[in-house]
Amino acid sequence: MYRWCTEEVEPKDRFDYWREVRSKGLFGVTAELERERRGDFFGEFSLRQLGGAGLVELKASQYTVERSSSDIADAPGESICVYQQLGSGGWFGGMRGNDFAIANGSFATSHTDLPYRTAPLGAGGFHLRILKIPLGSIPTQDRRMRELAPRTFSDPSLAPLLGACFADLDEAADGSAVDATSLVQALAHLALIERGIVRPGSRRGQAALRTARLSQARRLIAGHLQNPDLAPTMVADQLGVSVRHLHMLFETAAKTFSQTVTDERLKQSRRLMREAPERLIADIATSCGFESLATYYRVFNAAYGMAPGDFRARGSDGH
Repeated sequence: MYRWCTEEVEPKDRFDYWREVRSKGLFGVTAELERERRGDFFGEFSLRQLGGAGLVELKASQYTVERSSSDIADAPGESICVYQQLGSGGWFGGMRGNDFAIANGSFATSHTDLPYRTAPLGAGGFHLRILKIPLGSIPTQDRRMRELAPRTFSDPSLAPLLGACFADLDEAADGSAVDATSLVQALAHLALIERGIVRPGSRRGQAALRTARLSQARRLIAGHLQNPDLAPTMVADQLGVSVRHLHMLFETAAKTFSQTVTDERLKQSRRLMREAPERLIADIATSCGFESLATYYRVFNAAYGMAPGDFRARGSDGH
């Protein structure tokens, strides 16, 4: 992972460095800000290579970004970008079609080599994730992929799937065992489904939806660990699929639904033991959804070859 922040540069030089070295040199865009506001400028970003794509998370105070025809000629990207808006919202304009706003929590997509202008809408500035996926790494090839002017996702059913994939991809960057390549391909094909280039019922469309629904199912499980009644029926209902379809999703994964629930509860209990060493183990077991302390001890010992108390006493790192 590569991280950079303007605090590494003298205040008087921060925006100029951001504009010339980071914006122009790394992202291939032109940054503009009134000279009298440059002394207060702040920006930071991280860049991670995952599954054949680049995942950028960017935070910055207000300024204007333009990807002009000359920028594109100087630094062609030949990629699809999927954006996740995390801040107060943003404005896009200057391209074919109408200007649009992207709200907090929303998603947009575009081809890198089409002109646009963008700026944050709120006083909080920019905060977004950008997944840049080279066209050559996407199995689907269609000339229309190069015509994707910036646009928000209009299908509301895709938003939770996109959010789950981004969340899992973020965890994959931190060492999770989740398959980053499958997540990147799913996000690419969800974008192409939204634009009508890939049919949802096609082989690649179905594969993308399966991957995204599996990610969403895992996120739902993680959010309901405390509920002892967490069961396939509840998760399937929230996904809008049948219980049979839910189990089919987990057939492609390393663990079944039941194994995933148990594994997540055990991992959560380990985190709580590390973070709250004074908390009673019985309380931790209950808060993680185990039906009884005896069940928790049995499952924990089977998974890690020791009792929870021994794990805590050893100050284990979880391995």
